[in-house]
Amino acid sequence: MDRIKRLSYQVMDNHKSKFGEDFADNKKVLDQVSIVRSKGLKNEIAGYITNYIKKEIREQKAKQAQAEASKVQEQQAQRESELVEESTEDAPTTEESVVEEVSVESAEDAPTTEESEATEEKSE
Repeated sequence: MDRIKRLSYQVMDNHKSKFGEDFADNKKVLDQVSIVRSKGLKNEIAGYITNYIKKEIREQKAKQAQAEASKVQEQQAQRESELVEESTEDAPTTEESVVEEVSVESAEDAPTTEESEATEEKSE
């Protein structure tokens, strides 16, 4: 690990909550929490801390976006399954519709008792 990373992590271990996404503000905070005599070294440390904080924020936003996207997908899947369940409840299954059709046809085709008696008398 190079010197800039090591020094930046040492400073952030104790004072991470004070740093933000702005380079100039991070330089001021670095002046308050540590003693860095070299202007170039101070700028490099503040720049590394700024980039580190920005990267963390981007990663958090990406995780939140993925979590929200997965929630939306779950909700859509749940809605689709509810729609499928509702449509299957409303429409009779094929077996039920076939049984109803057969029972209606057999009732229409079956002779009434008077017709069956009349046909028996003619046959005798």
